[in-house]
Amino acid sequence: MILKALYDYYNRSGDLAPTGFEDKEISFAIVIDSNGKFIRVEDCRIDNKVSRKFLVIKDSRTSAPKPYLFYDNLEYVLNYTKENEPLSQEDSLDEEKVAIREKKIAKSKEKHNLFVQKCQSLSDKYPNSIEFKAVSLFYANDGLKLVMQDPLWDDMKKKVGANVSFLLQGCTQIVAEAKELENEIEKTESTNDDLLPYCLITGNKAVSVETTAATMIPGSQATAKLVAFQVNSGYDSYGKSKGNNAPISKEAEASYTTALNKLLAKDSHNKFYVGNRTFLFWASSNNEVSKKAEEELFRLLGYVDDEEDDPNRRIEQVRKTFNSIYSGTLHTNLDDRFYFLGLAPNAARIAVVYWSESSLKDFAKRILDHFNDMEIVDNRKDKKPYYGLRQIISTIALQGKSSEVQPNLPEAIIKSIIQGASYPYSLVSACLKRIRAEQDVRVTRAAIIKAYLNRINDNNQKIKVMIDKENINQGYLCGRLFATLEYLQERSNNGLNSIRSRYMNAASATPAAVFATILNLSVHHAEKLEKGGQIFFEQLKSEIIDKISAKGFPAHLSLQDQGRFMVGYYQQRQEFYTKKEKIENNNVEQ
Repeated sequence: MILKALYDYYNRSGDLAPTGFEDKEISFAIVIDSNGKFIRVEDCRIDNKVSRKFLVIKDSRTSAPKPYLFYDNLEYVLNYTKENEPLSQEDSLDEEKVAIREKKIAKSKEKHNLFVQKCQSLSDKYPNSIEFKAVSLFYANDGLKLVMQDPLWDDMKKKVGANVSFLLQGCTQIVAEAKELENEIEKTESTNDDLLPYCLITGNKAVSVETTAATMIPGSQATAKLVAFQVNSGYDSYGKSKGNNAPISKEAEASYTTALNKLLAKDSHNKFYVGNRTFLFWASSNNEVSKKAEEELFRLLGYVDDEEDDPNRRIEQVRKTFNSIYSGTLHTNLDDRFYFLGLAPNAARIAVVYWSESSLKDFAKRILDHFNDMEIVDNRKDKKPYYGLRQIISTIALQGKSSEVQPNLPEAIIKSIIQGASYPYSLVSACLKRIRAEQDVRVTRAAIIKAYLNRINDNNQKIKVMIDKENINQGYLCGRLFATLEYLQERSNNGLNSIRSRYMNAASATPAAVFATILNLSVHHAEKLEKGGQIFFEQLKSEIIDKISAKGFPAHLSLQDQGRFMVGYYQQRQEFYTKKEKIENNNVEQ
């Protein structure tokens, strides 16, 4: 299903490279004249960061050296590897390091020789090509030395893996884009149709590929593939070898690999990264609704720089779009699908760690469920959004660093959002851990706990967005009471309090052990207030305590009820902000 979905994405896109071609990033172009004389190096990067893409002949290679057609990395084109740089005096005395260096230099030389030979053979094959002849003459004239004297050389050698091509002076196309190279596209052999296998993607009889093109993801080898076969290692059947064990036509292979590389491109908004995981998503349709869904999902789950955008408007647009899709305001067809693919590096292959397929409307419903479950009262002045993956991860991580969370937790959160399943236990556990460490129940943390609890409990036990004065859960009531006693101390001590730092952790786990103490303290705090303030807080304390079990405060709270404690605390604190005028009217010091 994955390959078929990628194949369909290629065919519906309309803007991807035609069969036999691919868009390739090329960072530098060596400008030469018709006699092969070196002129200069031209920078093909945009703002020294993103390299321009050029339409070149599609090709792939395994671990064995193989040059591309008139473009490649610095090893192939310029015979340069980092090992070319001199060793330090200390390392030069290390025989093992010297041997390793020499081996790498020799391998680089082999790659370079193959590239030069390929350029020469193409020049001989197409004698009328001025460009091909010029490249051949460049190497014959020892143009490499002049390249290394160019002002851009220091930039080039920092990126050994960057692609380099040639540009004939006065031309607008690089040599790797020459029309003659179209003849080098591998042609499908004429074969008796009766002997051809059925392509597993298209269902049509066609010549199958023996090996598939490499697709690189972060952390993988350059030769890693989504689909690959080992040779003579127990996976062959009925005398078939390599890709013939699971036939994929050349046309289908070219299509799905091109689509995959498009989704993985640097400027793609159909992907995001979590740790060593790469997540891709796309819709089956090419209509405007599907494009909106793709873009808005990137805004929700991707790491968008909030400094360059209005995060509130952005996140509200996400909610609005998916609500419109689900409600039918934005019309979708019943056969419109939405795909979600998770990939991870795994030796020489790419491992599929997650795959989801659903109707676009059902997918929209799950995104809306995430918004609804996470929604909670928020009286912050800036009200920055807290629904996105980045915000969720940062609020539970030490110092807000995603690297500090459990490796599999972000992936589990994503699956919960996409599948509509319960949020992971480890998420709420990490959230409570950070609260105890910092004594800070910020909006995102309260929202996480609310969302977790609401997905694992039935409707009768769901936590509301605003404070719920009818909620008699003992943990929730204890949280409300603790917030009340804390606020009372603040009002009596010009905004200062010690209750949170001294008693919060114990109150949220073992209420019976501490509430008698802090209730006694509250009597002394209330004495510092005006009469109206004393009445207000006494009434509120009584309202909450009356709902506490006749047996008294709980000796212990379960993890779920500890979570309810934090939500009750948070919502009660938010309630005080909304009741500010009422408290002022009762002459409470502010």
